Amino acid sequence: MAVLPSIPDALEVILLTLGAGITMGIGAALASVEHLRSEWLEEELRHGVIAFGGGALLAAVALVLIPEGLQELTLLPACLAFIGGALAFMALDVFLARRGTPASQLVAMLSDFLPESLALGALVASGSTAAPLLALIIALQNLPEGFNSFRELGHSTHYSSRLLIFLFFIASLAGPVCGLIGFYLLSDLHTVIASVMLFASGGILYLIFQDIAPQARLERHWAPPLGAVLGFLLGLIGKVISGA
Repeated sequence: MAVLPSIPDALEVILLTLGAGITMGIGAALASVEHLRSEWLEEELRHGVIAFGGGALLAAVALVLIPEGLQELTLLPACLAFIGGALAFMALDVFLARRGTPASQLVAMLSDFLPESLALGALVASGSTAAPLLALIIALQNLPEGFNSFRELGHSTHYSSRLLIFLFFIASLAGPVCGLIGFYLLSDLHTVIASVMLFASGGILYLIFQDIAPQARLERHWAPPLGAVLGFLLGLIGKVISGA
């Protein structure tokens, strides 16, 4: 019978996943600042923020999720998990579009944050050095996603800014819940957690090319795509520093 991981390790999972998720609320708070809502913010900066989030998502896929997932799976199961994630996220995208829900950005944000938190908890339990890097990249991607989700909800609902920001911070608590599930229940199920990583990778790549990349482009402005490069670069720097 496997021995449960130690309490300090469980505390590490809580801190990493909470830190990764709390940036959703920080992004929402930044989007609510009235005097920042200039015409420039509405155009070039907003597109740059979207691109930055896409770069961070791509970094999570390329530097952590896929390399870690491939260590435990052979080619065929890895491909099935990867394409399964893309198809699942596509189905969710179609469902949200047909429902016309004003929370599509928020749902998309949580749909990649939750499996990443699950994987993060399992990584800590396994002693992987990639756990802090994954937490950093998740935090980087959640900041612009929180920013954009707040603006979407603010424009399409009657909720006050304070209530929305509060809800975003509450949503970040789902990270530690999923992290602890991965920590206690999936730490010995290496093929399962590898499948979760590759499933999330396929879904994230679908979101990047379906939702994020088209929004990052702005006619006659060439700076916003640099946000994607900077987001990926930060993930790369984190990988080098952590030695993962």
